[in-house]
Amino acid sequence: MSFPLILTPGEPGGVGTEIAIKAWTHLRTEPTKTFALLGDTTFIGQTAKQAGLTCPIESIANPAEAAAIFPHALPVLHRQLPAPATLGQFSAATAPWVTSCITEAVDLCLTNKARAIITCPIQKEALYAAGFKHQGHTDFLAALCHERGLPANDVMMLVGGGLRAVPVTVHIALKDVPAALTQAAIITQAEVVHTALQKRFKIPSPRIAITGLNPHAGENGSMGREEIDIIRPAIATLQAKGLNVFGPLPADTAFFPQARDTYDVILCMYHDQALIPVKTLDFHGGVNVTLGLPFVRTSPDHGTALNLAGTGKAQAESLIAAIHLADEMTRS
Repeated sequence: MSFPLILTPGEPGGVGTEIAIKAWTHLRTEPTKTFALLGDTTFIGQTAKQAGLTCPIESIANPAEAAAIFPHALPVLHRQLPAPATLGQFSAATAPWVTSCITEAVDLCLTNKARAIITCPIQKEALYAAGFKHQGHTDFLAALCHERGLPANDVMMLVGGGLRAVPVTVHIALKDVPAALTQAAIITQAEVVHTALQKRFKIPSPRIAITGLNPHAGENGSMGREEIDIIRPAIATLQAKGLNVFGPLPADTAFFPQARDTYDVILCMYHDQALIPVKTLDFHGGVNVTLGLPFVRTSPDHGTALNLAGTGKAQAESLIAAIHLADEMTRS
């Protein structure tokens, strides 16, 4: 692949820069994993020093230069921070810089200058303080596509430990989930997942399991009617369209090994129902993938870890897995 992967820096006070350095150290001998980091070269150097890491850094003018540099230095598209950043602390003053790096990465992909985006973790509190109006990375990326006149049905998928899990509702309070759960949401997300697994994962007929919302999948209405009124009709509609979909499965028995062998992906009704199994199976290597965009986007499945920033103790396994998965998906 002639175009590199693009890493966005995330919250500068978090572990994003440190794990990017560690990912480069781990992957620099693998040409297909070549990436360029959007970031401030001075701050990257300061982070490496504070974390006790050795990392040669080389500024590049455009992503095409990354391939020649990657084996011996971390290629950086230098974007100067607008305000000082302190490891271990987040700041609203740097939030516009964070979002501008994400926006630039999207434009690099859409103009065929990069082949995928890997996003380091953002600090939503800092972004909200600066006026950010989105739930997080996923819907922000979709909004950027819409602004450019491109279709995007953003769907979050978590990958780890041999499991692919999709939460139908994401960053909302648990009390709001029943009202947000609709047949249309389940149908749309299942269709996006079906197409993505065919296109990006080379699975001709993806087996899609769907969980129930209530304990024991509602026990025929005795513990809630969402399965009867919403989930089962959505499954029937999807089956009528020819998708290999089944459920609703009781969530407490949907994730043991023999159950996981029966599906390629599982749609879950809310955030923790999907994320707890993935993080239990592979806490350090889980990957967040956004499906339904006109480009590939992956991310480590963890937060900014402010308490670890600058200590040298942040683990880069999840970011490395995200880079491997982005490479695999673009090769499909």
